[in-house]
This record gives sequence, structure tokens and C-alpha cells, in this order.
Amino acid sequence: MTETGIQHVVVGRLLRWSRSLREDLWTTRADPLPPSVWLRWLPHGLLCLAAFGITVGGLPQLQDNGGLSFGWAFVIAVAQGGAVLLAMWRPIPAWWLSLAVTVLQAVLLHGLLGGPAREFTWPWSTAGTIAHLLVLLLLTLRVPTRVSLEVLALTGLTTYALQGLWGAAHYESTGVIAVALSAISVVLGIALRGRREARQELVEQTSLTTEERARRTLLEERSRIARELHDVVAHHMSVISIQAQVAPHLVENPSEELKENLDGIRQNALEALIELRRVLGVLRSEHPESPDPVEPGTGTRTAPHTPQPTLDRLDALVENTRAAGLRVELDVRGERRPLPPGLELSAYRIVQEALSNVLRHAPGAIAHVELRHTAFGLIVEVVNSAPTRSAPPSPGAGHGLLGMRERVGMLDGSMTAHPLPDGGYKVFAFLPARPGTEASDPAGDLKDGTV
Repeated sequence: MTETGIQHVVVGRLLRWSRSLREDLWTTRADPLPPSVWLRWLPHGLLCLAAFGITVGGLPQLQDNGGLSFGWAFVIAVAQGGAVLLAMWRPIPAWWLSLAVTVLQAVLLHGLLGGPAREFTWPWSTAGTIAHLLVLLLLTLRVPTRVSLEVLALTGLTTYALQGLWGAAHYESTGVIAVALSAISVVLGIALRGRREARQELVEQTSLTTEERARRTLLEERSRIARELHDVVAHHMSVISIQAQVAPHLVENPSEELKENLDGIRQNALEALIELRRVLGVLRSEHPESPDPVEPGTGTRTAPHTPQPTLDRLDALVENTRAAGLRVELDVRGERRPLPPGLELSAYRIVQEALSNVLRHAPGAIAHVELRHTAFGLIVEVVNSAPTRSAPPSPGAGHGLLGMRERVGMLDGSMTAHPLPDGGYKVFAFLPARPGTEASDPAGDLKDGTV
């Protein structure tokens, strides 16, 4: 690279650095000091007290020991204390104010160092050093690390220009100690800021993890419901296919148009069955770890190709639960009407999940299962008494209530689940027989918490 090329590179980097420096430091944007979590206004009160101490302590020091007039001493002392207060809201302007006051103080004292201010601290006074350290700490708590290093570098350059290049006689040097303490203040502020940001990121990450876990749980439950409903839909499609195949034989001399239409219906039903099997395969491949339902009391998992249960198997479910040591009472009321298979499957699963929860979380309790057939649909109610002993830790994933709500919501029904005053628990669900049927609860059991 030629000498001219090197000069262009250097000049370009200097221009970029100066532009970045101007954007970082030539600003008056507000950046309030964040309040403390435990003692909200304590940091502000301590800073106000420190600013008052800097003003009260700096005024006699500059006037009596430094030999400055009362006017100049008062202006400098008030500006140094004011810089600390300003740093709580606008840290960059506060740093400029503190640095400018230090330069003004050094210039005013320079001519007095051989006389009234002989052996005075210069170029930094004691009050000025304390004020600048506080300003630097407040600044580094709220600005990027790059800006903190920039203000530290400018503080050091200003000190070097005053003490190293300009200099004076008969004074007590404070430049080295002021720059060293400034560096410590900046490092401390950067560390505290990094710790605060790390805690905020941890809280955000924990929140995201909780949301993602809840979302995954919801998707797993919906996938499980979809896999179960596959058998119900496949049954209907098979019936359609068989009826379409048999129908031409039930009509004397069926027309070719009728045969063609029925054959089209059968082909569409068969294609729908094939697509359903593909969808089921995708669901099982996406969630291979999702367990199949476990029958309460037996601990056995339902095989993947086992027909989905209906209310006809409710007695067997209750018997299995009793065999596991839970006292269960079953009460079926009303005239039973034909119900959609999906509704019966959902009702069965709701009772199954509710009894499983009683087994896990309420040992020794008595469970009462009630099914009420109405003109509008089916009411499912599972109530258990208070447990007689503490429940052991449960290895379950805690998806029971979520699965119940998803099933009820799929059928446009309503559900409540809440503890009882006596220590028991109640699960109440209304499953309408037709989509869009509004839940009606003559007994007034439906309260808050419907889905």
C-alpha cells in the first residue's frame, strides 16, 4: 500500500471515530436513573445528600484554601453539586458540566498557586474529584461500554493537558489519583450495568421459556386430540364408502349417471381415508414421545390402533379406578340419546383425566362422577372430597385441565374447574350435542372460567 493510501485509511478512521464520538457525547437526551427495586427512592435521596455535601464542602475549600472570591467559589461549588443531580436524568450533559467546571476551576486557581493557593490540590479539587466520580458512575450505569470508555479517555486527556502540558508550580498534584479513581468508577459502573442487563435477559429468557413450554403443551394436547379424532372421522368415511358401493345394488336398473356419481363418492371417500392416514402418520412422527392415554388404575397405555373409547366403556373405567384404591360413585341421569362419536370420546376423556387427577393429587378422597343427558347435550361433573393424606410428587406433565379445556372448546362447550371450600375439587363441563348450542345450566353450576 502506498503512503497516500495509508493516509487515506488513517484519515477515514479518524473521521469515523470523530463522527461516532460526536453522536455519543454531543447529546442532551434524557436517561433517568432507574429506581431501586427494594427502596425505590433511596438512591435518589443519597445522591441529593451527596450533592449537598459537595456544594457545602467545596465552597469553603475553594474560598479559604484556594483563595478564590466568594462569587467564583460559589458558582463552581454549586455547579459541581448540580452535576451530580443532573446525572440522575441527563448523564452526558452532567459529565460535560463536571469536566467544564474542573477546567474553569483549574484556570482560575492557576494564577493563585504561588500565592494564596500555595500547595492547593490541582487540577482536581477534593470536592470536584468526588463529584466527577459520582457522575462517571451514574453515566456508565446507563450508556454503552463504548461511550463509557470515551468519557474516561477524554477525562484523562483533559487532565494530561492541564497538568502535563500546561502545568503549574507549588501545588499538590491530583491528576494521577483522579484519573485512576475515574477508571475504577467506570469499571465498576460497567460491571454493575452488565450484571443488570444479564438479569434482565435472564428474566426475559425465563418468560420466553415459560411461554414456549405452554405453547408446546397446548400443541401436544391438540395433536393428541387430533390423533384420537382420526378414528372417528375414518369410521364415518368408511361407512360412506361402503354405502356408496352397495347403493347401486339396492336400486333396480340404476342409471349410468347414478352409478358414476356413487362411484365418485366412493373414490372420494377412499382418497379422504388415505389422506387421513397420512395426516395421522405426520402427527405421530412429529410427537413420537407423546404417550398414549393411560387407563387409571391399570397403568397400561392404549395401543395406537385400539378403537377410541365411548361412554359404553365408562363402567370399565370406573372399575379400573376403584381397583387402584379410589372410591368412585357413578351416577347417570336422563334419557340417553344418540350422541356424536367425537362428543362421547371427549366426555370419556374428561372423566378419565379428572379421575387421574384425583388419584394423583387427592389420595384417600371420594370421587363422584355424574353424567346428565339433556335435550341440548351432555353434562359431565366430577367432584372429589378433600384428600385424607398428602399427595406424593407427581411425575405427570400437568396437562390434564388443559386437555379438558381443549376438548370442550373444540365442541363449543363450556367448562369450569375449581377447588371447593371443604378442600375438594370440582370439574364441570357442558358438551352441546350440536355445534353452536349454547350452554344452559338450570342448576346454576356454570360460573366463571368458561372456555
